Amino acid sequence: MSKIAVVGPRDSVLGFKALGLEAVYAQDAAEGEKSVNKLAREGCAIIFVTERLIQDMPAVVERYQNELTPAIIPIPDNNGSIGYGMQVLRANVEKAVGSNILLDQPQEEEQI
Repeated sequence: MSKIAVVGPRDSVLGFKALGLEAVYAQDAAEGEKSVNKLAREGCAIIFVTERLIQDMPAVVERYQNELTPAIIPIPDNNGSIGYGMQVLRANVEKAVGSNILLDQPQEEEQI
């Protein structure tokens, strides 16, 4: 069975241990990059990384972006979301569909 891990500051990822996920503590981007690369080498299928940490790790995101595994997924930390995860989701949906279907507010149709 494939492993699932969460990478981020201790106070943000400790609770995930109760769910059976591997919690890997990283206080900064350098520690985060090392942790994500190590988990990927170990065959981890899904790696959740806190938004504040992952936004400072563009090289890691780019490295695994087109790989089947691991899936690198941004999640909010214990201080809440900063919008990075939704930004990534919008970009991926737009790339797949060809337009932004996840608009914040519905746009009114122009009348001719």
